[in-house]
Amino acid sequence: MTSTLKVRNIEMGEGAASDSKILFDGNAQDFHIGLDDSSDSLTIGLGSALGTTSHMVMDANGHITKPLQSAFLAVPASDQTSIAVASEETVVFGTEVFDQNGDFASNTFTAPVTGRYQLNVAVRLTDVDSASNYYYIRIVTSNRTFYQIFDPDFGQDADFWTLTIAVLADMDASDTAHVIFAQQGGTQQTDVQQASSFSGYLVC
Repeated sequence: MTSTLKVRNIEMGEGAASDSKILFDGNAQDFHIGLDDSSDSLTIGLGSALGTTSHMVMDANGHITKPLQSAFLAVPASDQTSIAVASEETVVFGTEVFDQNGDFASNTFTAPVTGRYQLNVAVRLTDVDSASNYYYIRIVTSNRTFYQIFDPDFGQDADFWTLTIAVLADMDASDTAHVIFAQQGGTQQTDVQQASSFSGYLVC
């Protein structure tokens, strides 16, 4: 049976320093919406206790954060030197600057849920061989692959060059994404520098 209660205003709390919440008591999971008075924030979260597993938090100035929303930034721990010619190599991102929700490991991002993910990579090269046919990077996901390619015929070797990709990728839950680098032709001399980066986050 469904019933409807119509009221003009509901006031919760007494104006004192205390939390106030509405608790949704579910079968498998409980959720809450409430005022976390210790941080002066409106919080939506998991469970019955405010501030323990917050999914969405709005502060007094209207800033909204999602503490468990998937987001990461990783960089190489050191230069990846003298990469072999005519060989696709996984770019090694050994240092996590941040990994919100813990979805990045072993150079690979794993999507926690099906959605659209913004993925960004910048691979900074040094000792680029102008005699090579071309260089490329790829973001390889389970659904599709995204490329950036260039011909380094500058008349002389380039001290530095940066290859970049920024893409909104469709990923299913448990799909993965990693970065590939390759040099076709020329001399084995090019390094992937520590100034490179790989980042991403769940958009929607």
